[in-house]
Amino acid sequence: MQQTDEKIIQTVDKWLQDVVIGLNLCPFAQHPYQLKRVHLTVSHANTEKALLEDLASQASELLTMPVSERETTVIVVTDLLEEFYDYNQFLDLADWLLEENNWQESLQIASFHPDYQFAGTAPQDAQNLTNRSPFPLLHLIRQDSIETALQHFPTSPESIFETNIETVENLTDQEKRQLFPFLKNDY
Repeated sequence: MQQTDEKIIQTVDKWLQDVVIGLNLCPFAQHPYQLKRVHLTVSHANTEKALLEDLASQASELLTMPVSERETTVIVVTDLLEEFYDYNQFLDLADWLLEENNWQESLQIASFHPDYQFAGTAPQDAQNLTNRSPFPLLHLIRQDSIETALQHFPTSPESIFETNIETVENLTDQEKRQLFPFLKNDY
């Protein structure tokens, strides 16, 4: 049964609230989220070309809007890139798109996928949970927002990843099932 866009957005929004903000995996996410500056949109692209067009459209729209209205955009990919390998390969095209449009100084893409796996890890390693999401996501983030947030961050940015790994490793199996009901694998 195909989900409606509204249901897809609700699912991603719950993940943002419970996992990203709730576990403080991104210490910079709560402020723009509370100010309603996080834009969630669904892409039904079924080819990489169409997804690149959606990504370009959303990037252009984000850059034309003031930060006070939209600080970041999360594109939910529903009909493509189901396999993590394909998703990971697409990220090269996404980076190319930013460079082709001279957006690399203004935007970066954060990546999330239901089967996200860091290099050198096993699929079941808990640290992969830090980037596991209900759908493949392309998160467009303004570079200026990152730089501003880092100025107010009390420790080094590298500590975020280490803290995140510790956080997800300390989750009980019940907490993992509750926070990540969309995962296929047990942890």
